Amino acid sequence: MNSSSEWFNWDPSLLVPASYDLLWGTVAFVAVAWVVYKKAWPTFIATLDERHDKIEEGLLAAERAREEIKSEREQLADEVTSARKDAARIREDAQENAKSIVADARSKANAEAQRILDQAHRQIEADRAAAEGSLRTDVGSLATTLAGRIVQANVADREISRQVVDRFLDELEASTPANTEA
Repeated sequence: MNSSSEWFNWDPSLLVPASYDLLWGTVAFVAVAWVVYKKAWPTFIATLDERHDKIEEGLLAAERAREEIKSEREQLADEVTSARKDAARIREDAQENAKSIVADARSKANAEAQRILDQAHRQIEADRAAAEGSLRTDVGSLATTLAGRIVQANVADREISRQVVDRFLDELEASTPANTEA
C-alpha cells in the first residue's frame, strides 16, 4: 500500500502545485492553445465574420425596406391625393354635364312648348276662320230669309244676296269692337 499511499500523499500546501505538475500542465496548455489557435481559431473568426456580415446585411436590408416602405407610403399618399383630385374633378364635370343636360332639356321643352303653342294658335285661327265662314254662311242664309220676309220679296240673285250679307256682317263687325271698347 505503499505505492498507493504515495499517490495520495498530500503536500501540506494545497494551493501551490508540484513543479512537475506545473511543467506538464503548461506544456499541455501550450499544445492545446497552439492547436486551438491553428485549427479552431480561424474557423471561429470566420464564423464571427460571417455572422457579422449577415447581421450587417440584415440591417442594410431592414434599412432598405424601411426606405421602400417610406417611399411607398409617400407614393400611396400622392396617389390618394391624386385620386381625390380626380374624384373632385369628375364630380365637377358631372355637375357641369348635369347643368348642361338640364339646360338642354329646358331648351328643348321650351321649344316644344312654343311649337305646341304655335300649332294651337294656328289650329285656333283655322277653327276661327272655319267658324267665321260657317257663321257667315248661316248668318247670310238667315239674313237673306229675313230680308226676303221683310221686303216680301224673294231675293233670288245669289250675287245680290252675297253682297247684302257681306255688308251686314261688315257693319256688324264694325259695331262689335265699338261695343267691346265701350
